[in-house]
Amino acid sequence: MTDKKSQRIISIEGADPRVLFGRHGVYLTLIEARLGVGLTARGEEVIAVGTPEHLDVAARLFGDLFAHIEKTGELSERYLHYAMTVVAEGGEGPSAQLETNGETAGANRQRIAPKTLGQKSYLDAIENFDITICIGPAGTGKTYLAVAMAVAEWKAKLVSRIILARPAVEAGESLGFLPGDIRAKVDPYLRPVYDALYDMMAMEKMHRLMEDGTIEIVPLAFMRGRTLNNAFVILDEAQNTTAGQMKMFLTRLGERSKAVVTGDVTQVDLVNPSSSGLILASRILQGIKGIGFVQLTEKDVVRHRLVASIINAFERHEQAGRDRAESAENQGPARRNRRR
Repeated sequence: MTDKKSQRIISIEGADPRVLFGRHGVYLTLIEARLGVGLTARGEEVIAVGTPEHLDVAARLFGDLFAHIEKTGELSERYLHYAMTVVAEGGEGPSAQLETNGETAGANRQRIAPKTLGQKSYLDAIENFDITICIGPAGTGKTYLAVAMAVAEWKAKLVSRIILARPAVEAGESLGFLPGDIRAKVDPYLRPVYDALYDMMAMEKMHRLMEDGTIEIVPLAFMRGRTLNNAFVILDEAQNTTAGQMKMFLTRLGERSKAVVTGDVTQVDLVNPSSSGLILASRILQGIKGIGFVQLTEKDVVRHRLVASIINAFERHEQAGRDRAESAENQGPARRNRRR
């Protein structure tokens, strides 16, 4: 027995249909496929047909999209997919909760704002805790937003310098055999950090600040023995630190300083992945006052919409492999018992 279909009229008065519906109505097609409703645009109304439950979701979605367009003047396919995910899970839509952080202005004065609720929690944690540990998959903006907040705090004179570090795991932290000076040796490992900084300030200014030591971009190994006062310190790709390196980094923090640690525990490049300092820190530092923890997921991916699907596919594959290994391990004793 099928659910009885109903009809509902959703007002879109004041909205620009070209923005709300997308080019050639592509957004309407996406909404129909995702929410299981039929949509027909007529003037300043959308006629929706579906089950009462689906119509409720569609009405919440259009309300959120309308608010998002009023706030930003645009609607991207990325935001549409995210909003559909939130409302389909029973939420009211993310627009009202994604307030722009007015202090994080990048180069050319563009706003650096959270695009998902997870990203907003991340920015809130950075603002409210001295140390923030953020774990999440690729594409969730972990590094980018940390750099944005670092630049914002430096511009507000809350810190006097910015230090960004990464473990050069591919070279085993032993960079001497690579050609060139120290900059040439470490640049390949630190390129994503440079890319984020280029978005935050003009290239000439960034290079000037690097020359006078206001901004440092260094491999993690070079931080041993230092005390970092009045600084915003970021450790990126922290899943590739050992427990000793993680302890070393966190204990560098001095007066009036803030640290952000980011990483993806599904992409550990260490010989023994279980020895990751990020995994250990996320387990043993819980409950310490002043340390905030943020877990981002595939819902917070802000790269191409396929990235989230790719992450899910790999996670399913890896889980299936773990299940097979566990099954084989459990069957081993049973076979031995039968032979007896």
